[in-house]
Amino acid sequence: MRRVQPSRAGRRGVFVVAMAIAGALAMPVADAAAESGKDSQKPVVAAPGPVHRKSEAKTPLVPIAKPGSKNVSGALSGKKPATAASAFPVTGSAPAKTPAAAGRNTPAKPPAIPPSGDNAALTTGSLAAGTPKPGSPATVSDESFQVFLRTLWPLAQARGVTPDTFKAAFDGISPDPKIEELTRKQAEFVKPVWSYLDSAASEQRIARGREQGVQWAEALEAAQKTYGVDPAVILGVWGMETNFGSFTGGKDVIRSLATLSAMNYRGTFFRDELVTALVILQQGHVDRAEMRGSWAGAMGQTQFMPSSFMRFAVDADGDGHKNIWTSVPDAMASTANYLQKNGWKPGLPWGFEVTLPEHFDYRRDKADFARWAGAGVRRADGQALPSHGEASLFLPAGARGPVFLVTANFGVIKRYNNSDSYALGVAHLGDRIYGGAPIMAAWPVNERPLDASQRIELQQRLSQLGYDIGTPDGRLGGKTKDALRDFQTRRGFVPDGYPSLAALESLRAAR
Repeated sequence: MRRVQPSRAGRRGVFVVAMAIAGALAMPVADAAAESGKDSQKPVVAAPGPVHRKSEAKTPLVPIAKPGSKNVSGALSGKKPATAASAFPVTGSAPAKTPAAAGRNTPAKPPAIPPSGDNAALTTGSLAAGTPKPGSPATVSDESFQVFLRTLWPLAQARGVTPDTFKAAFDGISPDPKIEELTRKQAEFVKPVWSYLDSAASEQRIARGREQGVQWAEALEAAQKTYGVDPAVILGVWGMETNFGSFTGGKDVIRSLATLSAMNYRGTFFRDELVTALVILQQGHVDRAEMRGSWAGAMGQTQFMPSSFMRFAVDADGDGHKNIWTSVPDAMASTANYLQKNGWKPGLPWGFEVTLPEHFDYRRDKADFARWAGAGVRRADGQALPSHGEASLFLPAGARGPVFLVTANFGVIKRYNNSDSYALGVAHLGDRIYGGAPIMAAWPVNERPLDASQRIELQQRLSQLGYDIGTPDGRLGGKTKDALRDFQTRRGFVPDGYPSLAALESLRAAR
């Protein structure tokens, strides 16, 4: 890790922190930050919509077989050699050490296609609880940063963090001004779903996913056997979050979380994540220098926040460490465990593209597959609908675009990142890796999505008409879409719930 040279105030601060730790017994010890029963998700990246597929490559991509198939090749490597513990010098003390995480691999080169998860930009979120709220956090000076560290020490100590680990974590650390800038950026434009999917399920990413699926077939099969999660979805998450581990984020997680915490950004959320990150160091799951991730603190191959790591990370390769940074088996199993614990139903598909009959009643929202079949709904790929289970109609670009039936498992993917476009990207990428067809219906590519101010206006106008959509914030969730569908039904429009410019203009004309 690159050492940041502290300013004069920063050097005084290191002394202050050391004195604070030495005198900790004289300080009132705050209550430990309890592990939240609600999953702490990483900040949501503004959800772009589904993606318009690119033209097929001249050389067709060869799909891989799912784990368990006779055609799957590739074996999981054996135990990896552990590395020596890393030392972290601290001013005025002997070098502090944290247990080494075993099995470090050489970091891969940055991806040709940037990942679309938390590393890309702030707007939506992998973990719903971590969605950033608009605001103007105060600038953090070196002195205020050191004052914050003094207040943090009792919380860390109450969670079992030792003075050596605490000092090693913050040695030479100063606030990161780039993070302060990122928290002030607001997304004025939401990328259309078709543009989002173009990169999410690009030919390059599909090809890389197939290679990784073969290489790590045994790890994926083991995760499926233990947790019941479709390996295609695990690969989809991995590909969306870090382009299959090729870019897991270059930020120092401790510095990022400390900066956000000292800014009091989103209340105590990031402070609690920071304390949990210190606990992870204390337990020796990762070396201090290797605890890197996104600017908002999401870590590893599939981007867990520290609290999610503590709840869902597992040691699948048996080396004694929950290593989501460099151990692919650990990362795959941890992701599968996360999805299972959030309600994944084994054997149930996430969904699929469908075609609708003429004069279809768009007021239909949810039904079992038998009723959808009876209503004339057919799978776009020609396969039969499942014999059991139920699904909801999903129109990511309205009635003019592709139509899907999605199950409860699609909602589980959204627990990873509360975005329709993200979930569709994960699901479609996984399907394509295993030989699934491209999205067949055309996207309304000439239709411009609403910008931030227009989305807020749409919500405000629905609210003025008496609909309960919550506080207008530009995030168009279920309440907004249900209200819009009701408005469209009452006005004789196709009730697809899609927030188009035409829908906004109809609301403007409503009295």
